[in-house]
Amino acid sequence: MKRRPSVIVILSALVLLAVVIVALVGNVFTSHAVTGQDLLNRLKPPAFLGGPEQYPLGTDRIGRDMVARLVAGLQMSLSVALAGTLIGAVFGTVIGFIAAHFRGWVEEVLMMFVDFQASLPFILIALTLLAFFGNSMTLFIILMGLFGWETYARLARGVVLSATSQPYARAVVALGAHPLQLYVKHILPNVASALIVQITLTFPQIILLETALSFLGLGIQPPNTSLGQILGDGRDYLSTAWWISVWPGVLIFVITLSMSILGDALRDRLDPMLKTRTS
Repeated sequence: MKRRPSVIVILSALVLLAVVIVALVGNVFTSHAVTGQDLLNRLKPPAFLGGPEQYPLGTDRIGRDMVARLVAGLQMSLSVALAGTLIGAVFGTVIGFIAAHFRGWVEEVLMMFVDFQASLPFILIALTLLAFFGNSMTLFIILMGLFGWETYARLARGVVLSATSQPYARAVVALGAHPLQLYVKHILPNVASALIVQITLTFPQIILLETALSFLGLGIQPPNTSLGQILGDGRDYLSTAWWISVWPGVLIFVITLSMSILGDALRDRLDPMLKTRTS
């Protein structure tokens, strides 16, 4: 008998759905441009605290509408996190399949890189690469894609090693199937559920990583904006204009928490080991 999703899981899914809708059509909520400045209304509080009605969530240090800034930041943060997550998932999965297929010294070398990646805090790697090569949108997205790839590599390698020892895999090989056909058609579907779960768990971590780097001024650069960049812009105004940092901070908290809850729920449903323990 299948268990129904809990209320908190349903609520998390609805929150994420609302976030995606706002990111897609959020520009309809404001008539202000994201770069539009109104110096006469700089650092104005939200409308519900006595600020101008045309700025429902207040303005920043140069009079830009916080609603427009949050929508643009949400779009950028979600896009970067999604691109980085997919790059890491594809790259790590391919590395895991290659290691399991060739075995021997190839597997040892690849897994050495996996262990090296896992042994160092990724924030240090990111800071080093950004300081050495400079920052650009392409480099930043690729850097986000390097986060967590070792987890996908280990996961894919383990599943491939386990699956190739099964009778069905031996039968497919005996019938003359190409190894690529075996991996794509027969083994990849078996690892798909585990990869999906890992994607949902990595996605919020990449958002937090992007936030940290942008907060330090090493992430998304103007004229582009992200939630982390907005959060960093408001750190000097916490005592006088708290809303500049609070609104993006709340969004980041809600997104990462909801995604983590949904990821845990998916893991409980899709992980066969957990199913065995609870049955």
